[in-house]
Amino acid sequence: PDNLSTRLVPLILAAILALIAFVDFGDGLFSLTNTLLWVISIGLLVYGLWLKTPKFKAAADAETRRRKIIWNLLVLGVLGLSIFFRLYKIDVLPVEPFSDHAEKILDVYDITQGKTSIFFERNTGREAFQMYWTLLVANIFGTGLSFFSLKLGTALLGILTLPYIYLLGKEFGNQRAGLFALFLFGIAYWPNVISRIGLRFPLYALFAAPTLLYLIRGLRTRNRNDFLLTGIFLGLGLHGYSPFRFVPLLVLVAILLFILHTKSKETRQQAVWWFVIIVVVSLFVFLPLFRYWLGHPAMFGYRAFSRLSGVEAELPGPVWQIFLSNLYKGLLMFNWDNGEIWVNSIPHRPALDVVTGALFVLGTVLLSLRYIRQRDWRDLFLLISIPMLIMPSVLSLAFPGENPALNRAGGGAIAAILVSALALEGLVAGFGAEKKRAFVAYALTGLLFAASAYNNYDIVFNKFDANFRSGAWNTSEMGQVISQFRDKYGQTDTIWIVPFPHWVDTRLPGVWAGIPNRDFALWPDNFAETLNVPAPKMIIFWNADLETENALKELYPNGVLNRYTSATPGKDFMIFMVER
Repeated sequence: PDNLSTRLVPLILAAILALIAFVDFGDGLFSLTNTLLWVISIGLLVYGLWLKTPKFKAAADAETRRRKIIWNLLVLGVLGLSIFFRLYKIDVLPVEPFSDHAEKILDVYDITQGKTSIFFERNTGREAFQMYWTLLVANIFGTGLSFFSLKLGTALLGILTLPYIYLLGKEFGNQRAGLFALFLFGIAYWPNVISRIGLRFPLYALFAAPTLLYLIRGLRTRNRNDFLLTGIFLGLGLHGYSPFRFVPLLVLVAILLFILHTKSKETRQQAVWWFVIIVVVSLFVFLPLFRYWLGHPAMFGYRAFSRLSGVEAELPGPVWQIFLSNLYKGLLMFNWDNGEIWVNSIPHRPALDVVTGALFVLGTVLLSLRYIRQRDWRDLFLLISIPMLIMPSVLSLAFPGENPALNRAGGGAIAAILVSALALEGLVAGFGAEKKRAFVAYALTGLLFAASAYNNYDIVFNKFDANFRSGAWNTSEMGQVISQFRDKYGQTDTIWIVPFPHWVDTRLPGVWAGIPNRDFALWPDNFAETLNVPAPKMIIFWNADLETENALKELYPNGVLNRYTSATPGKDFMIFMVER
């Protein structure tokens, strides 16, 4: 039992420093002072509660060491394959950014100009983690404020999630289950695509995985230190991606299930103490955003409530009907239809490949039967976590067409693939340990893995790529045209892009040209103002915009009109040049 021992002085100092930092966070900005006080307060809090535990190192004979080396090499091999799936063609897949990327790059640009926000209010508001992470990646790799920096940053976040998937597999099963989970998650289309988009999507799984790992492990080992780590990752996750805000409720559900399945009164009392530790530590880590929330509750919750309620549009029907319909569709996403959002999925295909999807169904049945037989609360929790982790997608009540969404349900990939890995582990174990049977089991596993890897490779690098290219606008080619104009004339102030409904975001071509802070939009009402600007001038517009073409010809009779032939069919645009 935990004797509830603490180091009182560090805890008192932690509370004082946290209070000072809390007050200083009132302007909504990180500063050297308040950030340092905040980080030190977290360190003191953890130190004040951390338990020194004895470390045991079991003696191993030569055969055991050899097997351990072989196993570690096998894990590294699977990890290497997973990293390949995350980084292969990251420069061109996805090929083009869209409007959300322009918003992100402007947020990162704001940081470089000294606006070190805790919460970025542009575009209905975003948590800060990705902005600072992208700036770090851009500085380390020298990629600048670019679409590539966004994609590389989120791909690396996806890679950082992988070790926790392996450890979760071990925690719920054994080493082999961990390896199976790592493989299936590493090559899966769902987490791969949302890690490549360049938006905050992989942050949900990145912080949900360690939060669940340390929580489940802590409840098994009764080790207070695991609950401290749970609180740290829970707090960090709240700085990442708004769907993570559902994870604190999942933590509460885990504690309640543990208490309900525990006969010892003393252990139940300990569980309450562990929950208090998680809450306090996570609150310390969440502190800057908590201060912002108190000062700007409407902005902090706007994006979530705009999907949950009729803030932007009236609900299309009774709440209970929409919720049940969304839940039904959300549960079908794994094996039937993952929604219609083309920018981060292939519309109307399953979220899981055929092999993983089949194992998921089998695993769900087996876990249910095992829980009925053995009453292990972890089996029930894993099953319950599936609908709970996709709940941020399901709760899109105002816009049910946005459900299911792979990004908002990203945490669900963890639970679903863990279930699939446990099913495969049960299948292999069922063959027995006899050599011939084990050979058949591993041969079958190898075939399933090969089929799954091939299927997921085709989904991401062929089908998703082709589908995304057909839907995305070719802002990179416009950026090349802007760069060529700059190389020839030494300026970009006399370049404009005429907006057109459902066409390009006029900020994105500038990002490709290394001008992340300019919107090149020139509205038709302002055409005449360009007469006062000295030549050379270049105006880019959509090839079907005949009104703009006629207006420019009338305004500049000596102008030269050319059609830019895009590498993607149907994406041509017009270039109107005025050189004198």
